[in-house]
Amino acid sequence: MQFAKAAPEVYKAMVTLDAAARKGVDPTLAELVKVRASQLNHCAFCLDMHTKDARAAGESEDRLYLLNAWEEAGDLYTEKEQAALALTEAVTVLTDGFVPDEVYERAAKHFEERELAQVIALIFTINAWNRIGVTTRMAPGAYKPNV
Repeated sequence: MQFAKAAPEVYKAMVTLDAAARKGVDPTLAELVKVRASQLNHCAFCLDMHTKDARAAGESEDRLYLLNAWEEAGDLYTEKEQAALALTEAVTVLTDGFVPDEVYERAAKHFEERELAQVIALIFTINAWNRIGVTTRMAPGAYKPNV
């Protein structure tokens, strides 16, 4: 299915939501969040897109390769990035049906309230995109970043 053609108003709203969610979020951090959520959701299309976008923005291969094991990667990621990644995992998976207080508090230590709200919006937006991509069987490979 070509979701954008089948549900153009929803697609347009998602594009607008995505742009709003990115406002004020460091682009490097945004791509790390998008890639990590896409890994958890097994969205090949979004993984392809966001790893390409991250590389185009200057992200290192090491950080992309080790993102799936960020907790064991030492100081490869900043404390702020680690807090965002922990929040990404908690929001994406909702293992216990909620985001643990310690995960939220860790993120709140590194982000001002407005920025934290934007990161949360970024996380739920990429999760929505992942669900569209996985459900409609979007295939990876053809995406080219706008550089």
